[in-house]
Amino acid sequence: MHSHTPAESVHALDVASLRGDGVTFWSAWSDDTLAGCGALKQLDPTHAEIKSMRTADAFRGRGVASLVLAHLLDVARARGYRRVSLETGSNPPFVPARSLYERHGFTYVEPFGDYEADPWSVFMSLELV
Repeated sequence: MHSHTPAESVHALDVASLRGDGVTFWSAWSDDTLAGCGALKQLDPTHAEIKSMRTADAFRGRGVASLVLAHLLDVARARGYRRVSLETGSNPPFVPARSLYERHGFTYVEPFGDYEADPWSVFMSLELV
């Protein structure tokens, strides 16, 4: 993200924040190789944010992101969240991420939580049923 986005527009959580209250982090592995990861951050009792969705370069195009996203959404439903939102980049390197979220039913929304409008960011949300 840092290679594609100005520092002030990068909203990734650092390791300490991923260990913080209200954040749960998962990783996906193929044998001993990290394939991808993702996290859920509770915003309130009915709303969570997807954070730190990544697929290792060697696993791109192999369905890892869809598997991680499906897991995050299953957990969100089980926890009783009614909505899941996310922030991702607006520029071309983030087209695959936006396409993934669109395929899974996410729609574009205004900034949520503590986010502010930023030309480097887009915001998406999915109502859970």
